[in-house]
Amino acid sequence: MEGKMILLADDDTDDAEMFCEALAEIDESIVCHCSENGSGVLNMLKDQEKTPKVVFLDLNMPVMNGWECLKQLKQEERYKDIPVIMISTSSHKNDMDTAANLGAVCYFVKPNTFKDLKQALGLITSNLENGLKETLPNLEKNKYLHVFL
Repeated sequence: MEGKMILLADDDTDDAEMFCEALAEIDESIVCHCSENGSGVLNMLKDQEKTPKVVFLDLNMPVMNGWECLKQLKQEERYKDIPVIMISTSSHKNDMDTAANLGAVCYFVKPNTFKDLKQALGLITSNLENGLKETLPNLEKNKYLHVFL
């Protein structure tokens, strides 16, 4: 039986590897499935019997970017309640506003260090069993996380 499943779409393989490595160090029961684009995430969801605890979507990817994937996730009855966190190196307010308007629960600016990434992901994953939405107010303590309540 698989542990807590998380999906990540990021076309930067180094970032994706670091992300999954940080999650593995935080909690061995977390299983991170990665895709290079939003289309891959949608295909993974179709193949999974289990619903992921959270989906992380990078904004800019080839084939299907994070915005388009988020729109499709929120339009499908089966996936609309899965918490989605948008990730990017950009901290532009317009991007954050768009993420909130499209239904993301949080906007995550990619940290520059593994330590900062691990700390932010630790906050996000600390209460996955009870549902991410209960944890959201606590996430604002981290400078990389912008929560939409």
